Amino acid sequence: MVEKDLDEVVQIENVFLNVSKGQVAPNDDLNKAFGTTNVSEIIMEILKKGELQVGDKERSHELTNLWREIATQLAQSCVEPSSQKPYTVGMIEKAMKEIHWSVKTGKSAKSQSLEVLKLLQAKDVIPIQRARMRVRVTMPPKEGKRLKDKIVALFEDIEDEDYTDEWELIGTIEPGSLRQINTLIEEDVKGQGSVETLSFATVDEEDDDAWQ
Repeated sequence: MVEKDLDEVVQIENVFLNVSKGQVAPNDDLNKAFGTTNVSEIIMEILKKGELQVGDKERSHELTNLWREIATQLAQSCVEPSSQKPYTVGMIEKAMKEIHWSVKTGKSAKSQSLEVLKLLQAKDVIPIQRARMRVRVTMPPKEGKRLKDKIVALFEDIEDEDYTDEWELIGTIEPGSLRQINTLIEEDVKGQGSVETLSFATVDEEDDDAWQ
C-alpha cells in the first residue's frame, strides 16, 4: 500500500538529480521522464514504482533461492544409475533449464524436487534415480572422536559404531554426502581414514519418508 499523504513520507517535496549536491531536476527532464512537471504526481509515481521494484526484487530473490534449493536436494539424493555417482548442483540446474522448469513459490522445494525428478526421467534429459548408499567410515580412534559429530550429521541412519582397533561407523547416507565425507577424510585427517560403499539401493520416488 502506497502512502497517499506525501507529508507522511516525503521530507522535501521535490525531485532531485543529485540529492547529496541538492541539484533539483529541471522541468524538461521531468517532462521527458514522467510526462508531467507536477512534482506531487511524479513523487506518487516514484513511490508506486519503487514499491513494485522492491516487490520484484524480493520475488526474484525468493525464486532464485527456491530454484537452488530444488537443485541441491536432487544433487544430494540422486545418482546416475550406471555409475552410481551423484550429480553436481550445476549439472542438475542445467537439466532443469533443459526441461524449462518454472519455480512455483506456493510449493515446497521438496514437492517440486519430486516433480522435477519425474519430468527429467520422463523426458530422458539425464539418467537419474533417487538412491541411498550403505557405507563404512574408518579412521584412527582419536580422529574418530574428533570428527564424529561432523560425520554423523551426514548420515541418514546409523547401524553400528565401534572403537576397538579403529573408529568404524556403518550406516546409510544420501549420495551427495559421500563427497563431503571424502573431503573431511582428505582435509581433516590427511587421508588416514577411508569410506567404503557396502551397498547401493534405489529409492521409490513415492516414498515420502526417504525424501528428505
